Amino acid sequence: MSLPQHISMMGRTIATATLLILSLGLAGCSTAIPLPAFVSKDDVTGSIKHFTSPLSPQIGLEDWRRAVAALSQALDPKGAGETVAWDNPKSGLAGSFTPVGEAYRREERVCRAFLGEVGAKEAVRGTGCIDKRGEWAVLDVKPLKRG
Repeated sequence: MSLPQHISMMGRTIATATLLILSLGLAGCSTAIPLPAFVSKDDVTGSIKHFTSPLSPQIGLEDWRRAVAALSQALDPKGAGETVAWDNPKSGLAGSFTPVGEAYRREERVCRAFLGEVGAKEAVRGTGCIDKRGEWAVLDVKPLKRG
């Protein structure tokens, strides 16, 4: 074998080895190795926010939807000011809202204090406010001791 052929053969061998090393290195980037110690069952990615009710950790999203409907009826400044109950037959959770005092303005919203019950064991005191778009917000919620 002549020197030019030997150099050409060595160049091809180096090029092949380089390509093989790069391929193996890049293949390692796509390999996932689960590390259970670093992964929690409750991992939250942030793409879907976990719902948390301002009234109680017991209240799920559908419970909250039903509770807000009752809250809006109970706190309606033009309403009778009576207790309004809500329930969710699917979850078995129920509660009620009772307005306390008259409605008042707070910043650009109409607000009214309320007493609320969630399930058989929880009672809260808070303020519900409705903005110009008709969206309710629950503020200043504090647990009440029963009994």
